[in-house]
Amino acid sequence: AKDAVIDPTPDIAPNPDVLSEEPYEIVEKADTTYTILGTAHVSQTSADEVARLLETNNYDAVAIELDDARFNSINNPNQFADIDLFKIIKDGKAGAFAAQLALGSFQQRLAEQFGVDAGAEMKTAIRVAKEKELPILKIDRDIGTTLKRVYANVPWWQRMGIFGGLVASVLSREEIKEEDIEKLKEGDMLESTFQEFAEESQNIFLPLISERDEYMALRLKQESSKRSSAPFENILVVIGAGHLKGLTEYLKKDDGMSVTEGLTRLEHVPTSRQWWKIIPWLITAIIIVGFVIGFQRGPELGWTIIRDWVLFNGVLAALGALIATAHPLTIIGSFFAAPLTSLNPLVGAGYAGAGMELWLRKPKVSDFEALRSDVTDWRGWWRNRVSRTLLVFIFVTLGSAAGTYLAGFRIFGRLMGS
Repeated sequence: AKDAVIDPTPDIAPNPDVLSEEPYEIVEKADTTYTILGTAHVSQTSADEVARLLETNNYDAVAIELDDARFNSINNPNQFADIDLFKIIKDGKAGAFAAQLALGSFQQRLAEQFGVDAGAEMKTAIRVAKEKELPILKIDRDIGTTLKRVYANVPWWQRMGIFGGLVASVLSREEIKEEDIEKLKEGDMLESTFQEFAEESQNIFLPLISERDEYMALRLKQESSKRSSAPFENILVVIGAGHLKGLTEYLKKDDGMSVTEGLTRLEHVPTSRQWWKIIPWLITAIIIVGFVIGFQRGPELGWTIIRDWVLFNGVLAALGALIATAHPLTIIGSFFAAPLTSLNPLVGAGYAGAGMELWLRKPKVSDFEALRSDVTDWRGWWRNRVSRTLLVFIFVTLGSAAGTYLAGFRIFGRLMGS
């Protein structure tokens, strides 16, 4: 029977002895008891513990540190076969998509190192919950929203550091010892580690960790309030150990703000400052004025300035395509497209390069199917047609941007020296 006790162990909530193997907290709020289990995402021990707790039949719901997208990813391993890559690039989501792949590849690499599926404890929670017909509560914030809030919360000069960190996570082959991961479950180590992180990188810590702690606490309260007639009595909350302390504190807190107001605030994606939107148009105007001044002073100077503009933009954009091992025609096309697209802020050289690459090397079904595994190795990013198209977009964009600024300084120098 569904309600039969499979494990002879007595009720575990809130019995502290049974949960001694993993870091945990128990919070009683209104009529609901939350058993918050801190796990490591690549630990078989964590996965086994989740299964053991659910087998006691002491819970009437399971909350997991997943959003809809990642939940669907677990339920549908072949989800990448359904993505519209061109639409992702067109909508300006190529960078976020590449970042998600990089983060996922790092976790997958660790999982393969230890012989454990990435997110094994989440998969276990979903599987056992379905077997026992328990409600599954997805409480984490959309990863795209989180990445955008991280991006908006750091100064522009630190954004390259984030990008470099993602690149390093893909290129690094350094092995991490399993005991090091297990140590991350110790509450005092987590507290000291994240305290140091918060002091050094508060702008990143806030949206990446602290805001999600608050968001998940609000989502738990929201899910509990939905069942006012028959609220959940005991919820097992499966989260990464790094969120254990923060989530517990937010769950206990009563700040007077409604759940809806809090969620709306944390789901808001900050828009770029208006003056940032003006800068590309301002640069374009300055370059065009430079062309005009150059020709007014003489055709030779004018054509020299045009040549500088074309060469700096074209060569560096083509170099970006070459680094991404794009199709030869994409490399040539990027050379000619960059000088033109750089004068129109509405169309980027990266879009042109990625569009040509998609047309010349349309990804096959096998590329989408192998994407998840290919990106775990840095060579796979260049081998897979999907990820390589993203690299074309990124490197051509960076090359054209560098060319624009270098050409601008070169043109300014020629005008001042003439």
